[in-house]
Amino acid sequence: MEKLPPLVELRAFDAAARHLSFKEAAAELGVTPTAISHQIRLLERYCGCALFRRRPRPLSLTDAGARLFPAVRTGLEGFAAAIAAVRRGPQHQPLRVTSTNAFASRWLVPRLPTWRKLNPDAPLEVIGTDRVLDLRAGDADVAIRYATRRTPPSDGIAEKFLSDTFWPVGNPRLLPLGRLRRPADLKAHVLVHSHWGRSDRDPPTWQKWLARARRKWRQVPEFKDLQHLSFREELHAIEAVIAGQGIGIFSDRLVAQELAAQTLIKAFDLSLPGYQFYVVRRRDHPREKSIQAFSAWVRSLT
Repeated sequence: MEKLPPLVELRAFDAAARHLSFKEAAAELGVTPTAISHQIRLLERYCGCALFRRRPRPLSLTDAGARLFPAVRTGLEGFAAAIAAVRRGPQHQPLRVTSTNAFASRWLVPRLPTWRKLNPDAPLEVIGTDRVLDLRAGDADVAIRYATRRTPPSDGIAEKFLSDTFWPVGNPRLLPLGRLRRPADLKAHVLVHSHWGRSDRDPPTWQKWLARARRKWRQVPEFKDLQHLSFREELHAIEAVIAGQGIGIFSDRLVAQELAAQTLIKAFDLSLPGYQFYVVRRRDHPREKSIQAFSAWVRSLT
């Protein structure tokens, strides 16, 4: 990094450039006009060129001064904002909440107006990501984790607040008579899939649903004999099904609004158990009070 001139010289230049007056700059900074003139001359010596035209009056910037002024102004404003944020402390920073992309988009975000109404002075920063952020490293303040009942999150204090069920659902345009009568009817439709990671234990997939269907119905088609459309992102799979591109198997928590409005309907009266949602926080967090308020609010929505 290039060596910088003293901050006092930059502040004097900034004030003089804004006011185009050494006298007014001195009044702002609480020094004499002579002190301002001295600091400006030191900065001009450092830069190797004049920054102001002093004659004829009024005072004006040279071309070099005009190039330098925006950079100095932006830098000083950045310093001021950063220092103010540090002085306010962590209690005045947004509470960083991490969850999966799908849960953030389809469950948490629609409910945020309620949080803002109840907690107008407690802003949130929602981090939607399918990566598991490290709470101990400070990547987020609180997490909403999705885990099985047998293996709850172990990276902090975990409080369960929701569970879900997976249903085959489709657009009513694809299912004009309501639910399909038998699994063999799936041959006329596309099965929509979303990605599950290798660490997900016993995920509620179409393969698992077909295996369960065979215990209830006869003539259940083989997975390989059906049409398929796969998405890496669960949100994209849901949007495809809403658009009528096939039948998907999704969490009733993520498509609750569509099921209530009947823009999606259940294709069969056969579901799969889902997972659990947990609010997770690390022990002895400096913002424990805010995190507990958020956790209580989330759990009140179930």
